[in-house]
Amino acid sequence: MDTTVYRQEGDDEGLLAHPSTNLNVEKTIVRRIDWRLLPILGMLYALALIDRTNISIARVVGLDRDLDLGIGQRFSIVLAVYFIPYTLFQIPSNLLLNVVGPRKLLSFCVVGWGTAQLAMGFVPNWQSLAALRVVLGALEAGFLPSLVYLVSTWYTRHEVQTRLAIFYVIAIVLAGFSAFFAYALSLLSGVLGLAGWAWIFVIEGAITILFGVVAWFFLPGFPDHNEFLSTEETKIVLARVENDRGDSLPDQLTWEKFVAAFDWRVMAYSFMFLFGTISTYGVGFFVSLILRGLGWGVAESLLLSGPPFVFAGVSAIIFSRLSDHYQQRALFIAIQTLITILGWSMTGFAPSGGWRYVGLFLSNAGCSGTVIGILAYSSNNIVSHSKRAIVSAVIVSFGAIGGFVASYIFTENSAPRYLPGIIITIVTQVLLLMVLASTTWWFRKQNALAVRESMPEGFFYTL
Repeated sequence: MDTTVYRQEGDDEGLLAHPSTNLNVEKTIVRRIDWRLLPILGMLYALALIDRTNISIARVVGLDRDLDLGIGQRFSIVLAVYFIPYTLFQIPSNLLLNVVGPRKLLSFCVVGWGTAQLAMGFVPNWQSLAALRVVLGALEAGFLPSLVYLVSTWYTRHEVQTRLAIFYVIAIVLAGFSAFFAYALSLLSGVLGLAGWAWIFVIEGAITILFGVVAWFFLPGFPDHNEFLSTEETKIVLARVENDRGDSLPDQLTWEKFVAAFDWRVMAYSFMFLFGTISTYGVGFFVSLILRGLGWGVAESLLLSGPPFVFAGVSAIIFSRLSDHYQQRALFIAIQTLITILGWSMTGFAPSGGWRYVGLFLSNAGCSGTVIGILAYSSNNIVSHSKRAIVSAVIVSFGAIGGFVASYIFTENSAPRYLPGIIITIVTQVLLLMVLASTTWWFRKQNALAVRESMPEGFFYTL
């Protein structure tokens, strides 16, 4: 039976009426939402991460040699061109989400970039590979902010980070172990006349296309237009969000709202996310190359690249649960940033290869948890659907700039230690802590002001 809730003009009050319920009923509904949203979102984002970073694995198994990517800055160029359309199309893509709907837009994007990924298996030169990376960036643009935006519409503020962590952890763990799968695919070298690196692109691209088709049938919409909860259950979901932050129903985007969305707080979130993603992309793009530089062979480097991502997943879940439980964002972002600094310091300067490898565990765990925390921190301190759509896109677009920076600071000339890139990454983590301290101070000051002026119904910032 179709239980979609179609909102009529003037019907907001009826939808927001909170039916008589108890905590156990609410928990049951939230669990249903978890199972409907998080596995499919985690799988799709895993495919996005795999398809944008598997070029590094392909390079290790022969792409470098066949397309002459080791000459000059070619590899950095191929990595970096992805982020140009990825940055430019963030906001348009997120605004289109409300018009087209999550299922249609996201499914189209997944099938589209899967096709581009598959086509990479047949490129004759590095220029063609770079062109397809541009297409990949355009189609993946807006995907992460759309997922963050979608998740935030379903949950209360202090449920968001754990949910973001769950789908993000599913993604990074699968992406981490994709190196094993990619290595197995590379063993098909010579079959049908294709090189091993080509089989990585072809098979993984085909899998992405398949999941794009599956997403058409399983992706949920926004809470006020969903197809898996009853009308009464939908009212409970909307009322929970309304009681928490007062923006359960979409508002109309106007030019005034668009301009007003860009304030110093958004820039602060964006620069924090930029600094965090320099580290995550540094690990994602270069972990197998760093391991090669530590003395391991091709097979060992690919196999050893998986465990740091599992550790990062466990760490991110633990810190996210603590952050939601204690309703603190900045404190746990700061702790994980310090872990990132420690990890990169060990990888760059420890005397033995074993300790440098341990450093990759810490840096990956710290930065993975940090970017989740920043997304939750920003989402918690925004009110209204329209502003959330804009701000999430702006923040993630700065993450694309972080990826662009990482592409060029971990240079071919600095291999195998990549010390300049590691030093720059450490400096950016210090800058992240400085910006975080500034926002925390200002939010604390505004909350104290609201208390002094007796504003019981005012909006209080999440610290």
